[in-house]
Formats: sequence, C-alpha cells, structure tokens
Amino acid sequence: MALIIPENYRLKLLPETTEIAIKYIKEAFQERLAKKLNLRRVTAPLFVLSGTGLNDDLNGVEHAVGFDIACMNNRHAEVVHSLAKWKRAKLGAYKIARGFGLYTDMNAIRTSEDLDNIHSLYVDQWDWEQTIDKSDRTLDYLIATVKKIYEALRETEWLIYERFPHITPVLPEDIKVIHSQQLLDMYPNLSAKEREREVTKRFKAVFIVGIGAKLSNGEPHDGRAPDYDDWISTNSDGYQGLNGDLMLWNEVLDIPFELSSMGIRVSEESLHQQLVERNCTEREKLQFHSSLLAGKLPYSIGGGIGQSRLCMFLLQKAHIGEVQASIWPEDHMEKCHKAGIYLM
Repeated sequence: MALIIPENYRLKLLPETTEIAIKYIKEAFQERLAKKLNLRRVTAPLFVLSGTGLNDDLNGVEHAVGFDIACMNNRHAEVVHSLAKWKRAKLGAYKIARGFGLYTDMNAIRTSEDLDNIHSLYVDQWDWEQTIDKSDRTLDYLIATVKKIYEALRETEWLIYERFPHITPVLPEDIKVIHSQQLLDMYPNLSAKEREREVTKRFKAVFIVGIGAKLSNGEPHDGRAPDYDDWISTNSDGYQGLNGDLMLWNEVLDIPFELSSMGIRVSEESLHQQLVERNCTEREKLQFHSSLLAGKLPYSIGGGIGQSRLCMFLLQKAHIGEVQASIWPEDHMEKCHKAGIYLM
C-alpha cells in the first residue's frame, strides 16, 4: 500500500494531547480486555533463543532480527515476531485453568515491512492467550471470543468520545462474521485484498474466518504459519479454519484496517497436518513442537491486538507514526508534514 495523504486532513488532537489520549486508550482497553476474557498480565521477552521453535514465523518468509550472545558461546537469539507459541507454553508453565489466561505487551521489530500509513518497523501489540478444553475447539467458541473483544473495542471508543466529544464513534453495534470461502464466493473476480475492502466497507467491522488454508481457487486468503493458528480443521460451517482476522473500516484513509489476528491454536493432529501441508515436518523435532505433539501443552485460543493501530483508529489519525515513534523515509516524512500529519 502506497502512502495515503487524505484530502483536507484535520488534526483532531495536538501532539501533546495525543500522548495523553494514547495512555488513556491503552489503560482503558487492556482493563476491559482482561476482564472480558479473564486474563492476567505477565511479563514478556523481547527476544528468544533460536532453534527452540518459540518464535513465530508469521507468513514464513519474514527475517527475524538477531544477535549472538557472547557469554553463552555465541548462541544466537532473535527478536520476537509475536508471542503466539511462547504464550501457550507459559499457560502450561503457570497451569492456568480453563477459561482463564494471560496477556502481555509485545514489542517487535519487523524489518521486512513496507512502510506506509499503517505499517511500521516497530510493532506493539497486546498478545493474549486463554486456556480451553479440547471440546472448546469450535467455531462457536471462536466467534463468542471475537464478540467479547469487539465489545471491549466499542466501550473504549465511547470512553474516548466522552473525553474528546469531537471524536465521534464510528464502529457499528455488531461485528459481521464471514468465512474467507464465502467471501470468495461473493466476489469471485476480485483479489483477496479487494474482497477484504468490499466486505469491510459494507459492514464496517468484520471477522474473516479461515486464514491459511487453500480456498476453492487453490489459493489461501492470506498466509499463516503452520504451527500456531489452526487453519486446517473443518469447522461447524463445513469450511476449513478455526482462526481469522478482525477488520475495521478506516474512515480517515478509506481502507480496510486489520486490527487483530487470532484463532484457536493447533492440536496435536492439526499441527502435524499443517506441517505436512507446508513441507516443514522437520519442525516436529523442535522443543515447542515436540512438547505439543506429546500432549504436554494446554489447548488454547489467542491472538494479538495492535496497540498503535488501536490508538490510530480511535483517535482518527491518518498515520501510525502519529501515535508511535519509529523510523520513516525522508520523502515520506516531508509529504506528511506538508499535509499536517505530524509524525513522532
């Protein structure tokens, strides 16, 4: 996505007030998220050892920032991409009961990002994970969880309105749930990104189920690593996938806006099937994967929710650099400055 400069963009909060609003949003939302999903906060790592299988592969092509540890015989460590697998291991280590879980502040560096209004080298999100039973590994449980998160989003949006009445709420009362195959059936001649745009513009808030498995056109809606979300199991609708993306319509930029990726995590069976599908069964020997296959890790559901993206959306900003400090190309900064978009 190229840099978007909205016509007649109007700054709704000065930079100093924006800082206050960011703090308010983060405190308010995480409090509501924790209450609705029975989560407690834990401390997260910035980096993990390579070769353990704990780091996430996202789409499988992103390169992790890494370094050697001199006092540990130069063992290699890498900055986390996200904490999907680490959180599941932590659920087991803390023996967290069914229906309860944890959340944490995750910070990452993703050097392969193409920088634009919503993508940054610096990624900050709430990573959360909840223990479930095997019987909870259903589409109904996934959707019920999505709706609780959406409730937390709407409640936080109204809190911002109460504090800053000129920032009026835009989220609809309900979130639309649709499977990626249904979306393909609706718009067979459009690309996946074009389909996202059409459905999100129509419903304003959408959860797209089934990200990773091949659809009827032979292609997945989008990429997913094979070892955290379950995208291969068949759900109660007869489609594949127990995961999805939460999308909002961004009125300022006139684009679909991904806020969260989440899902029910792989079982022993679906992990093996997905590793076979992606031709990477060698991962079964890694510490995390072998523990899961041996039944030593709890069943879980989890995801990540972008902190800067949430602040950007709720404060109706045109650029993620208005709510986080990062590095941007000089021409990028110059265009934003001329348009009254002030990057931190």
